[in-house]
Amino acid sequence: MSTASTVPTAGTQTREQRAHTAAPDLPLVQNPGEVAPKDAREISRIFFARLAELEEGTREHQYVRNTLIELNLALVKYAAGRFRNRAEQMEDIVQVGTIGLIKAIDRFELSREVEFATFAVPYIVGEIKRFFRDTSWAVHVPRRLQELRIDLAKAVDELSQKLDHAPTTAELAEHLGIDEEEVVEGVVASNGYTAGSIDMPMDDSSDHTAVPLSDRLGALDADLETAENVQALKPLIEELDDRDRRILRMRFGEELTQAEIGEALGVSQMHVSRLLARITGRLRAGLLAVE
Repeated sequence: MSTASTVPTAGTQTREQRAHTAAPDLPLVQNPGEVAPKDAREISRIFFARLAELEEGTREHQYVRNTLIELNLALVKYAAGRFRNRAEQMEDIVQVGTIGLIKAIDRFELSREVEFATFAVPYIVGEIKRFFRDTSWAVHVPRRLQELRIDLAKAVDELSQKLDHAPTTAELAEHLGIDEEEVVEGVVASNGYTAGSIDMPMDDSSDHTAVPLSDRLGALDADLETAENVQALKPLIEELDDRDRRILRMRFGEELTQAEIGEALGVSQMHVSRLLARITGRLRAGLLAVE
């Protein structure tokens, strides 16, 4: 691994070195955020194994957990990049995504036999989407109109109490010192703050027989892509040797664990893991070449 694991002989200790005294038998990771992705995966496995043994709240637990967070911040930046065109500041999106990363770290178990990145990204993306759902407009409108919506809401409340009736467009314009056209524009823009659910009934019937819009919308066949991939995989699988096909059948057909496959083949679980990675990598490359 490319990360440094030795303590400098001179100078003041870094924050990582001071924290590392809580777990001296673990690798010392200098600048976790700069570790290469491949090394980060290997180090994360070691730290996850230790984290499962530690009592929450201890100094060692805090060191291991914090190191895991910094090692995997690249996952947050990767997921946040999908939302770079949103109006929100990227810094805010990364902060929210980090909350998802922390949740994933607290819930991940090595026994899941899945890469941490595969497990964590849905948590990160879900947290970011929840942030947008709770704080964003349903339809993007200029900031000027967003601020006007707030001013209009306050003006409506004030004038309703003062005039004892809902204010007219002219009264709102006079109260805010703007043109009536701007008031109308602000009211229209306010309709973009929330969006109706496609699960709501299509009419106002009270007999609960109205069909929601979602039932009338077409959708892509979820199994179509799977069927296409299966057909594309058949000739690629036929090119594999007997042992590779047997490993695929045991893992994805019989759903055996890597340990069970290793026992059947007389090899270690780690060797099975490498074999599966090689086989699936070859199939993946073949599929991409077909596309």
